[in-house]
Amino acid sequence: MIVLAAGLALLGSLFFALGAALQQFEAAGTPGAGLGHLVRRPRWLLGGLAIAGGTALHIVALKYGPLTLVQPMGVASLLFALPCAAALQHRRPRAGELASAAVIAIGLIGLVMVVPEHSGKPHLSTGEAVTLLAGAATAALVLWVLARQVSPAARACLLAMGAGVLYGATATLTRVLVDGNWELWFLLAVPMPALIALALLQRAYAVGHFGVAFAALQVADPLTAVAFGALLLGEPLPTGAASTLTALAAAALTAAGTVALARTTPMSPSHDVIAR
Repeated sequence: MIVLAAGLALLGSLFFALGAALQQFEAAGTPGAGLGHLVRRPRWLLGGLAIAGGTALHIVALKYGPLTLVQPMGVASLLFALPCAAALQHRRPRAGELASAAVIAIGLIGLVMVVPEHSGKPHLSTGEAVTLLAGAATAALVLWVLARQVSPAARACLLAMGAGVLYGATATLTRVLVDGNWELWFLLAVPMPALIALALLQRAYAVGHFGVAFAALQVADPLTAVAFGALLLGEPLPTGAASTLTALAAAALTAAGTVALARTTPMSPSHDVIAR
């Protein structure tokens, strides 16, 4: 069962990476286009289906293997995404891109591995749910404002981080709903941060630095979910000197890899340039 879980998680990562690359290709080729325009493009929709398939495979993998095995496998999507994006642009991925992505993946795996598992049943009160949504919205708004004043690579990173924060809030609220904390307005609220996150992510992709945007998303989403889980759901954080040092070293690797990726990944050309 462990081998099956690992295989499903890896396949899910491949689907997720391919879907993200397809959506970024369309978003970068139509800068300034909103979701209303992108959803009419078949390749963007195909990317959405691939992401949905990858998510479904990841969920099934969790039925056959522990979170500590499946989550690190999900990090492989970053290593798959860069070759997928490069293939769509009719080029080979650079060695520096792949090396930077590998460093980020190692850092993310380190961060995932030091987070203790929580067996308790998550619960949110109405006030805590409002705090969750308001905190995520405020953080995303601040990142969006900052993104308007920086270089393209940093803009892609900040916009994707904003999307990751909102996706992390969505995941936290969804986890509470799945475990039986049924509040009608919780259910109605779930799509809002997810849709805003999707729009922010497409803006990040449109900037052109796909590797940076995708890496920032991969970092911000799980870390936000862990932070909200600790603050609002009572889930444990790493304790002890060894876990703390591992988490700090993993965070440093992730940050260094993201900076290196920003310096090595070329801007995505538009469709008319690709076609020539």
